[in-house]
Amino acid sequence: MDIKEIVASYAAELAAVKEIMIQSLRSDVRLLDSVNKSLSGVSGKMLRPLVTLLCAKACSGDAPAGGDTLLFASASELLHNATLMHDDVIDDAPLRRGRPTVSSLLSPKGAVLIGDWWLVKAVSNILAAEKESEKAIRIFSKTISDLAEAELRQMEKASDASATEDDYFRIIYGKTASLFEAAAVSGALSAGATGAETEAIREYAVNAGLAFQIKDDIFDYSAGAEIGKPVGSDLLEQKITLPLIGAMAASGPSEEAEIRRKVAQIPVNPSHVDAVRDFVFNHGGIDYSVKRMECLLEEAKAALSVFPEGDARMRLEAVADYVSERMV
Repeated sequence: MDIKEIVASYAAELAAVKEIMIQSLRSDVRLLDSVNKSLSGVSGKMLRPLVTLLCAKACSGDAPAGGDTLLFASASELLHNATLMHDDVIDDAPLRRGRPTVSSLLSPKGAVLIGDWWLVKAVSNILAAEKESEKAIRIFSKTISDLAEAELRQMEKASDASATEDDYFRIIYGKTASLFEAAAVSGALSAGATGAETEAIREYAVNAGLAFQIKDDIFDYSAGAEIGKPVGSDLLEQKITLPLIGAMAASGPSEEAEIRRKVAQIPVNPSHVDAVRDFVFNHGGIDYSVKRMECLLEEAKAALSVFPEGDARMRLEAVADYVSERMV
């Protein structure tokens, strides 16, 4: 079973999630309403809502998705898109998913305000749940805190090119894995999961989320990758990600120091980007990252062993496979 088959099998539920989002985003401010309609009409992969639905299904014995599950799924996608709007302001990005960003079309100020609106609507949808809204809001509020801390940690480490592998994993947990965790665990809560099931879902989601970000960071070194931002942008922003960390691990101290010096000097000497990219390829940085990603995905799938074999577990395993195989 591949990801397209899974999405097709959940078409009705995902359509319901999109409708909740559309209704949530309506406003009598014409500019806001117009932008919201335009954005909600350009769907991303909807991977996080799908994870919410799949985790609820795994914990409910294949019962149909309830209203709370759909609300939590919509919150995960609203929050995800809010963070993308804010990221585009931070990164001064002109394009997202091949289209002009809100920041470039409207203004950075407008993008921040609209991102805030989507964030508030995510919270509103969580609070509208009939059960477990208090637990869910705590999960999502932690995610928002994790996201902010991770972005600031990344900025701090980029300023002097000092990021270690431990720093990197703390950053990508906050930036990416924490939202996968919130999407998955809220889905489990909505289905009345046991403590053991909830912890299994958490472990699955965190490992899959870390792997997802590693894949994006591999893409940043790959010509032709369609990741919603220009290839090579991470290096231009002095972000030390796993491919570079892996390459430095295979080099000597003096060579690592020289590469870190070049990364630190990229703002005044952008030509260092090519030298750093060559270093990553020549020292096995991509292979190192692929291996770490695959280990994380194996751990994600192993966490699902608490669930009986069946469609729900198989679909969650297929999502993990998709993280590794995806080309966008």
